[in-house]
Amino acid sequence: MTETSWVERNQLWTRLRRAVEQHPEPLPTPLAVVDLDAFDANAADLVRRAAGVPIRVASKSLRVPALISRALAEPGFAGVLSYTVAEALWLHEEGVSDDLLVAYPSVDRGALGRLTASEPAAAAVTVMVDDPAHLDVIHASRRGDAEVRVAVDIDAGLRMAGRHVGPKRSPLHDADDVLALAREVADRPGFRLVGVMTYEGQVAGLPDDVPGQRARSAVVRRLKQVSLHQLRERRQHLAAALAEVAPLEFWNAGGSGSLESSGADAAVTELTAGSGLLVPGLFDHYKAFAPRPAAFFGLPVTRRPSPTIATVHGGGLIASGVPGPDREPRPWAPPGLSLTTLEGASEVQTPLTGHPASGLAIGDLVWFRHAKSGELFEHVTTAHLVRGDRIVDSVPSYRGRGQAF
Repeated sequence: MTETSWVERNQLWTRLRRAVEQHPEPLPTPLAVVDLDAFDANAADLVRRAAGVPIRVASKSLRVPALISRALAEPGFAGVLSYTVAEALWLHEEGVSDDLLVAYPSVDRGALGRLTASEPAAAAVTVMVDDPAHLDVIHASRRGDAEVRVAVDIDAGLRMAGRHVGPKRSPLHDADDVLALAREVADRPGFRLVGVMTYEGQVAGLPDDVPGQRARSAVVRRLKQVSLHQLRERRQHLAAALAEVAPLEFWNAGGSGSLESSGADAAVTELTAGSGLLVPGLFDHYKAFAPRPAAFFGLPVTRRPSPTIATVHGGGLIASGVPGPDREPRPWAPPGLSLTTLEGASEVQTPLTGHPASGLAIGDLVWFRHAKSGELFEHVTTAHLVRGDRIVDSVPSYRGRGQAF
C-alpha cells in the first residue's frame, strides 16, 4: 500500500516550488512534472517484483516517449505494449523500440496498410486478434507483402457460479475456440502466430487494501486467489495445446498490480507494467506493494472566495472509467486540501478547502495527482522532469509531438 506521510508531501510541495521558481522561464499551467527519483525507484522495484521475467512497458500508462525510453533502459524491461497500430508504427519510426506488441485488436485500415507495406515495421510490430474478422480486415488493408506477426488475446477473466469476473475483452475463453483461431492464423498466408496475451485485469487492476473498505478488500483478495488458481490451470492446458499449432515466441500477462503472481506462472514468459512507474491515485491501495507517486500536475491559485477557500485555475482532469470520487484528481501537496462536494474538479476553476487553504496566496501552485496513469499527458504538451528541487529536462508528450492515438 502506498504510504506517503504529510511530512513527505510538504517536502514535495517545497521541492516543486523551488524547482519552478528556479526555472529561467515562466511555465504555463497545467504544469506536469515527473519526479525522476521516484520514477527510477519504482522501475527498480517493478523489476525486483518480476523476479527475472522481462517486463514490457505499457505505453498507454506513460504517453511520453522519453519516459518510455527511460524505462526501457532499465535492465529487466524489454519491449513496448502499445495501444494502437498507428502508435506502434510511430514509436518504431522514432527509434523508441523494435519490439512492439499492440494490446488491442485494430480495424485502422490506414495503419494496417502502412504496416503491411513495410518489412522493417512488420518485423517489429505484433498485432492482436481475437476474431477471424480481424484477420479479414488486415488482409483487406494490405498494401504490401510483409508477413504480419499475430498474437491471440485470450480471456483471462474468472468464471465462477456462471458469472464472469474481469475485463470484458476477448470472447476466447474455451480451449476449442482459442485453438480454432490459432489454427486459422497459422494456416492463412501472410500471417504468423507468434504470441498470446492473457491479461488478468481482475487481479492486476483492482486495489485490495482500501481504507474504510476492510470487508470488500478481503473479498477482492479472495477473488484474486481463486482467479490465479483457475488461470494457472487454464494456461498450462492452453500452452500444451497451442504448442501443437505453432511455436510461440512469448506469452504476455499481468500488470503493475500482479507482477509476482503472474510471473510465477510457468506458462508466462513476459509481463507488462506502466502505471507502477508513475503511480496514479488508483494505485495507492494494493496490499502487495508500496510504490512512490511520481507524476503530478500543478495549478495556480487565482481566487480566494473566502478566508478558508482557495480556488485554482483548471483541475477537471477526470479519469476514464465508471464515474465516481476515485476518478477525480487528488489534491496532494500541500497535504490536507479537499475538493468541494458541490463543484469538485471543474474545467476552469476548482475550489479547495481544508486547513492549508487559508495559507495559500494568489499565485501559489497546488499539486495534484491524476487518478489514472498516462491520461494526465493527454492534457499537456510537456513533461518537466524533476530531480531533487531542480527541473533537469523538459520533454514532449505525445500531444506535444502532435500525436493523438
